[in-house]
Amino acid sequence: MDKNQLKERVIRAIEENKEAIINIGRKIYNNPEFGYKEFETTKSVVEFFKNELNIDNIEENIAYTGCRVRINEDKNGPKVAILGELDGISCAEHCDANSIGASHTCGHNIQIAGMLGVAVGLIKSGVFKELDGKIDFIATPAEEFIELAYRSRLKEEGKIKYFGGKQELIRKGAFDDVDMSLMFHALDTGDKKVLVGPVSNGFIGKEVKFIGKEAHAGSAPYEGINALNAAMLAINNVHAQRETFKEADRVRFHSIITKGGDIVNVVPADVRMEAYVRARTIESLIDANKKVNRALMAGAMAVGAEIEIKELPGYLPILRHDSMEKVLRENINFIGIKDDEIIEGGDFTGSFDFGDVSHIIPTLHPMFGGVTGALHTRNYSITDEEFAYLAPAKSLALTVVDLLFDNAKIGKEILANFKPAMTKEEYLEFLQSNDKTIKG
Repeated sequence: MDKNQLKERVIRAIEENKEAIINIGRKIYNNPEFGYKEFETTKSVVEFFKNELNIDNIEENIAYTGCRVRINEDKNGPKVAILGELDGISCAEHCDANSIGASHTCGHNIQIAGMLGVAVGLIKSGVFKELDGKIDFIATPAEEFIELAYRSRLKEEGKIKYFGGKQELIRKGAFDDVDMSLMFHALDTGDKKVLVGPVSNGFIGKEVKFIGKEAHAGSAPYEGINALNAAMLAINNVHAQRETFKEADRVRFHSIITKGGDIVNVVPADVRMEAYVRARTIESLIDANKKVNRALMAGAMAVGAEIEIKELPGYLPILRHDSMEKVLRENINFIGIKDDEIIEGGDFTGSFDFGDVSHIIPTLHPMFGGVTGALHTRNYSITDEEFAYLAPAKSLALTVVDLLFDNAKIGKEILANFKPAMTKEEYLEFLQSNDKTIKG
C-alpha cells in the first residue's frame, strides 16, 4: 500500500478515537503523582491498553513503576520506542494542585495521552502490520528530579539505583534492544505551534549536609558552630564563581535549604541543602561542579563546620539528531502545520532525562503547543486540548511509519550513519563516577 495511504489511515484512527485519548489525558491530569510513586497513573495506562487496544501482554513495574507494551515482535527490522512520562511536579500554587501540592504543570499527562494516541493510530488502523520493524510503548517514571530524600530511601532499600526513571531503565537494559526513540513535550510556543530540534543543559544533583555544634543561641552562642552560617557562606561563595563560567556553557546553580536547624534558640548544628549544578556540555558540567564543591566546602571551613556532599548522577544534555529531525519535520507538515508555524531549535537551560537516551541512540524530542504559561508555574494551562493531545500523536505516529516503511529503509539509513556519543557501558561508568559522597 502507498505510504501516504497508510498515514491517512493512522490519522483517521486517531481522529475517530480522540475522545478516548483526551479523556485519558484529563484523567491523569486530575490525579498527579510524584516520581517513583506513579502507581495509579501506571494502572491507568495499563487499563487503556487493555480496554481500548485489547492488549494484555503488558510489562509492569519496569523501573519500580511504569509499564511497557511491545508489538511487531515477529518483525526483523529496527525497533522504535515511543515514550511518555508518568510523574507530576510540585506546584502548590496552581489551581489544580492536589492536597500535597502535586500537579501536572509539567505537561506529562499530555505526553502519556500522546504516546497512547500513537498506539491508537498504529494499532487500531492496522498499519503496524504493514511496517517492517518492532514498536514499543514505554510509560517511564520519575523524570522530575525531586523528593531526593525519598529516592535515597528507595536506593538504600535496593529498589532503585538512580533517581531518574530513564537512567534506571537504561541500567536495567530496557533500551538494549531499542534502536531509535521518540517522545515530545508540551510548551507554550506563543503564536507558533511546534518547536523542533531543542538542546538543553545537563546537571549533577547534590544533597549537602552542613555539620556544626549545637549551643544555646542566647546565652552561649560562642560555644557552638553555626551550620546555617556555613550554608549561607557556601551559597555566596558559589555566587562569587559566576564570572569564571563561560557564557556558552550556560552554567546554572540553584539550591534550597531543606532543613535550617532544629529550634530557634539553639545554634543550628544540622543544616541540609538540595542543589543542582547545570551546564551545556559534559566537560563544562564537570568543571562547574568542581568549582561549586570547592565553594561549598569553603563555607563550612570558614566557620569550623564539617560538610558532607552526596553527589547524585543527574541528566545529560539533550542532543539533536538532524537525520531524525528531517523525518519529523515532513510529518509535521503532513498534518497541516506550516513551516512558518514551526520554531527551529530551542535553547533550554533546564534538563530532561531523555538527554541520557539521546547519547546512546537516535532520538526525537519536539515541543508542541496547546498550552499557555511557563511549565511548573501557577500560570500553566492547557488551552487547546485537541491540538495538545492529537497533533503530537499524529506527528510521531507518522514518523514511525516513515522509519519502518518499505523494509525500514529510512530507519536503517539513519542507523547506518549514526555514531553514539556514548556506549551504554561508558554512560553507566559516567553515572557511577558521579555517585559518591565527599566529606570535608
